[in-house]
Amino acid sequence: MDLEEFNSTPADRLRPALAACCDVPEWVDGILAKRPYGDLAALTAVADQSLRELDDSDVDRALQAHPRIGDRAQGVSTEASWSRKEQSGVGDDPGARRELAEGNRQYEERFGRVFLICATGLSAQDMLTSLRERLLHDDATEAKVVHEELRKIALLRLAKVVDA
Repeated sequence: MDLEEFNSTPADRLRPALAACCDVPEWVDGILAKRPYGDLAALTAVADQSLRELDDSDVDRALQAHPRIGDRAQGVSTEASWSRKEQSGVGDDPGARRELAEGNRQYEERFGRVFLICATGLSAQDMLTSLRERLLHDDATEAKVVHEELRKIALLRLAKVVDA
């Protein structure tokens, strides 16, 4: 949809598309409340600032909507479709998939949440390298990285919603 349609679509019809970008109701409500947007830059700026203001519980909630890296999201939802495309760099190499599965297990054991990375444009090796590096982070550093990765994903997805 273009920006004009984004501005005029009833909130109840737009809410699922925004939740697919970042499943935090307060974020979605904030984007909707500030309509109409004069241009895409204004929408992006509001979305970006709101994402930067998410707290740890918001990030935790949003992470629940993201599959593990290397797992193929199932279903026909917008979010599942986006996830499959975003993770296309994982490829079909069984060795890389095994390494990602093991890395995910270690990450979840270490940090208690799914490993999140903005996978768009990354190869399986890129993702594995980042995963291994991030396993060395302390909790506070990794929380900041996760928040930033979530922000990048949400903004990329928002650009798909408003593809003017």
